[in-house]
Amino acid sequence: MPEHDVFALVTTEPLDRVAIESFVTTRRDGAVVSFEGVIRDHDHGASVTALDYEAHPDAQRFLRETCVEVARETGLRVGAAHRVGALAIGDVALVACVAAPHRAEAFAACALLVDRVKERTPIWKRQYLEGGATEWVNL
Repeated sequence: MPEHDVFALVTTEPLDRVAIESFVTTRRDGAVVSFEGVIRDHDHGASVTALDYEAHPDAQRFLRETCVEVARETGLRVGAAHRVGALAIGDVALVACVAAPHRAEAFAACALLVDRVKERTPIWKRQYLEGGATEWVNL
């Protein structure tokens, strides 16, 4: 799968799932699977009030490499975007999309893509907890 057949973006702007789905989908596809990682109000029993995502300066390159790797392994078109900066509860932090001829391969590839993005993309979050405490996650 050529590198240009993936979508990879790290941005401070809100994420556009529909645009990524449109990018990955072709006429041969019968399934489009998308994942949205949403900021929740709790983590490991603590109440979360907000969070900040910080990215390594090369985070987008790492994200692109991960997308290319998953595309090559699966033979499918994939796309992922991660938002950085200050996010509120309910904001979308990660979008991952995969299109395939059949649903089973689309589901499997999307799960693989999300897991790899979370493992390999140097983006860290600082959670603000109720009561004023903060904690770094994924360092």
